[in-house]
Amino acid sequence: MSLHKLRRFVGTIAQLVEEAPHESRLIEHGLDALRELVRVDDWLPNAYAMPSPERYQQYLLHADARQRFSVVSFVWGPGQQTPVHDHTVWGLIGVLRGAEYAQPYACDAAGALHAHGAEVRLERGEVEAVSPAIGDVHRVRNAHHDRVSVSIHVYGANIGAVQRSTYPLDGPPRPFISGYSNDVLPNLWDLSKEPAAS
Repeated sequence: MSLHKLRRFVGTIAQLVEEAPHESRLIEHGLDALRELVRVDDWLPNAYAMPSPERYQQYLLHADARQRFSVVSFVWGPGQQTPVHDHTVWGLIGVLRGAEYAQPYACDAAGALHAHGAEVRLERGEVEAVSPAIGDVHRVRNAHHDRVSVSIHVYGANIGAVQRSTYPLDGPPRPFISGYSNDVLPNLWDLSKEPAAS
């Protein structure tokens, strides 16, 4: 399994971030690149697609050295879901395997958090974005109760180190830092195992 697609994707996102466009342009072009990455499921190493029976897994695939962005694979066991949570930064989501549901939330005039609009189903190859500017609070769940789903996420920070919040429906927000499920990263830069250019 070759990581050249992920390597190329990381380069595209790094260039976008370096250009520092308006967030809407970064999201638009980032979604195009992510759509291309998740279009064909032939590049994600098995080690970063392993589910856990206890909870969904968040595997770090790449973190920018200056923490300007990160790329992760989310692995959803059957029926697994997140709590309602925020991100505090822009994010891009693309489904590589299976499908997932995302339920957006927003505060009403009194400041109470409620489901906002219909739950969105993302099928394999589909992408969407989140950010504080366009909607940042949601709950995500595997659309399948009998199989694993995998999505690729890109965030405008080292998301595993960002202090964020979950939003229990019966109390105040709770701060958390997600961390990652893996201790090692895929080696994107070892070209010795790839066919030589002709």
